Amino acid sequence: MRQSIHPAYGLVVFRDRAADYAFLTRSTMTSEKTVEWEDGNTYPVVDVEISNVSHPFHTGTARVLDTAGRVERFERRYGKMG
Repeated sequence: MRQSIHPAYGLVVFRDRAADYAFLTRSTMTSEKTVEWEDGNTYPVVDVEISNVSHPFHTGTARVLDTAGRVERFERRYGKMG
């Protein structure tokens, strides 16, 4: 790899504020904020709105939309086309 064209790739902590969960991984993202990790080292921290811990699909709280009912209600209101 050429050194001058690629962004820096290093360890970063991603923190899910909604679930109070954080994980350490490698990324090209950077941040001015830092956090001291469990191993005693300090890493940049990136706050995210949602992760696999708080996402409704992964937690089992996802809602199933009644799309058939919506279509029928639309057809009743506005009539079928054609």
